[in-house]
This record gives sequence, C-alpha cells and structure tokens, in this order.
Amino acid sequence: MPKYFYTVKTPEGESKTGTLEAKDVYQLAKVLRQEGLILIRAELEEKPTKKILWGPLLSRSVPLIEKIFFTRNLQVMISAGLPLPRAIEILAGQAKNKKFKIALLNIKEEITKGKSFSESLTSYPDIFPELFQSMIKVGEETGTLEEVLKTLALQMEREQDLKSKVKGAMIYPAVIICTMIGIGVLMLVMVVPKLAETFEELEIELPLTTKIVIYFANFLAQRWYLVIFFLFFLILLFFQISKSRQGKKIIDKITLKIPIISPIIRNTNSAYTIRTLSSLISAGVSLPKSLEITSRTLGNVYYRMALTEAAEKVRKGEKLSEVLKPHENIYPKAVIQMIAVGEETGETSSVLVRLADFFEEEVSNATKNLASVIEPVLMIIVGAAVGFFAVSMIQPMYSMLEAIK
Repeated sequence: MPKYFYTVKTPEGESKTGTLEAKDVYQLAKVLRQEGLILIRAELEEKPTKKILWGPLLSRSVPLIEKIFFTRNLQVMISAGLPLPRAIEILAGQAKNKKFKIALLNIKEEITKGKSFSESLTSYPDIFPELFQSMIKVGEETGTLEEVLKTLALQMEREQDLKSKVKGAMIYPAVIICTMIGIGVLMLVMVVPKLAETFEELEIELPLTTKIVIYFANFLAQRWYLVIFFLFFLILLFFQISKSRQGKKIIDKITLKIPIISPIIRNTNSAYTIRTLSSLISAGVSLPKSLEITSRTLGNVYYRMALTEAAEKVRKGEKLSEVLKPHENIYPKAVIQMIAVGEETGETSSVLVRLADFFEEEVSNATKNLASVIEPVLMIIVGAAVGFFAVSMIQPMYSMLEAIK
C-alpha cells in the first residue's frame, strides 16, 4: 500500500504531522478520524530512486543553497529562544524541495518523541552528511548548538561559493568546444557531401585525408543514430568506470596531472580539507575523528587515502604536519608548514581558518584567469581541426587545376 505524509488537527486545535500506509486518501481520513483526528492535507511519500547504471543522471538531491538557508535560519531562531521542534517545523514550511520538507517534518516528529537532534539526522545521511551530524552532536553535548550552526552555515556558504567559481570557470571552454563540434557536424553533413559529388563527377584521385573526411561525412549523414547511440554508450561507460574503485583512481590521477586543471583541483581540495578540519576542530571534535570525517567528504580518492592514513598515525601520537609530509605531491608545502606552526603555538584551528581563506582566494584567482589560459589552447585545437578539414577538401581542387594546366 502507498505511504502518505499527512497533516491533521487534534480536537484541541493543534496541528500534527506523520506518515501512515493506506489504500487511498479516503481510507487514510477514515483511520485518522477513528483516532479523533481531522485530516487537513495528505501527500504520497516519495520513494527513493533506484540506483541503476545511469543513476547519477537521474538522482534527485536537496540543493546546497536550501541547506544553507535552513542552517542559517535555524541558528537565528534558536538564538531568539524558539524551541527546536517549532523552529524546524517553521523552516519545513518554507522549504521548496519536497524531499527536504518531508525530512524536516519527520525530524521534528522524532525530536518531539524524545530523540536528540543529531540522532534524528542519522536517518537522512544523503541530506545531512556525517560532518553535519557530528558537529550537531558536539554542539548538543557542549551546549554550543547555536555556535555550531553558525560555523556549519559558514562552511556550506564557502563550499557553495567554491563550487560556483569552479563551475563558472568551466562554462567558457565547454561553450567553445560544443560550438566547434556543432559547426564541424554541420560542415560534414551539409558541405562535404556536395564536394564529394563534384569530386566523383570529375573522377579526381583523392588523398587519404579527403577519403577519411568523406567517409565520416557519409557515415554521419546515413547512420547518425549510431553516432548518438555510441556517444550515449560512452557517457554511461564513463559513469560506470567512475563508480568503480580502480576507475575512480585512474580518473583522479589524470585530473591531478592535467597542466591547466591540476592547480585548481589541488587548491580546491586543499581549501575544502582545511576549511572542514577547522570547522570540526573548532566545534570540539578530536583531530583523528575530524580527519576521518573530512576524508569521507572529499571527492578525490588520493586526498581521501592521505587523510585516512593521517588519522591512523595521529591516533598513534604522531603530529599532523609530520604525517602529511609524504603527501606533498597533493598538499602544498605551505599547508604542511602552517599546520606545523599551529601545532607549535596551540592555535591549529585559527591557523587552518586563515589557510582556508588563502587557498579559497587562490582558487578564485585561478578561475578568473582560466579563460585567458585556456583560450590559446582552444584556438590551437580549433585551428588544427579547421586546417585539417580545409587541406583535406582543397587539396583535390589544386590537383584538378594542375591537371588542367
């Protein structure tokens, strides 16, 4: 039977929410009426999307901007003295994402029944990751929930800003490459077949490059559906490989070797590592636990492995700056040196905050200059493609003119 998320009114006039299985809305209203409750609203609860081969293309997630809005406003409401369940209920009503709204109302119900906020969050790891859960738990135990929420909001705002800058930097090259491919396809479909007919009528001996261009143009015109299928297959294959452990390692290694992209990848991962560590340490999470949590939030497998190894060694008594030295190929020396200074002065958290600001600024500068760096490379690629096409199609014409002479 389908599961409904409902809102009801009690005989005292209070609003309550919950979930219940029922054949339809009428049966749901009947069951609730027998309990003395009046049904106000009912919605079918969303079922989680099955993760299949193309899961990354179809999966729906709660936007980071919604979580920032929730965290920031929850901190303001708690500081104003509003009870936690009531604050979450109000923010659930303001949530635009249906999945997020249902999750928040369920969390509010769990808190009302006696669970702690951090315990309620564990049911939604896809919305509230381990970093969020751990910091909330520390905030509840130490009585600093308001400060923890403020730190979390800042953390997510920085993350959002970093992601938007990196994505924005990739738009220009993506547009140029897509335009180049589009023009190339149009030339192959519209121009090359007509030139091929002319060459055939004149019985000109064609060079190998011209034959390749004509063959590809004919194939594209006659069997275009195979090209689309092949591209779709490649995209699915890429996602499948990126999900496997070995494939992910290969992809991550390549991204760390690409000359133009690798500095941005390194600075972004360094900034995110340092920012997350500083947030966890300032909230009161132990350093080994902070390293473990941070390792699970990073996308690049080599950064995850480095922090997992560091967590084990720090737990045994080694200094963080010492255990990161073997990983200078992914973490800049400045990071390791500044962490060493923080350890010596006992100000690791504040040093990490300043370091995070520095590397986020580095990423910002790198993304601003990316267009000017990539432009010459793209021009060379476009020039090479146009030159190959031009030579391939013009060479037979010169041969024909020489034959006439």
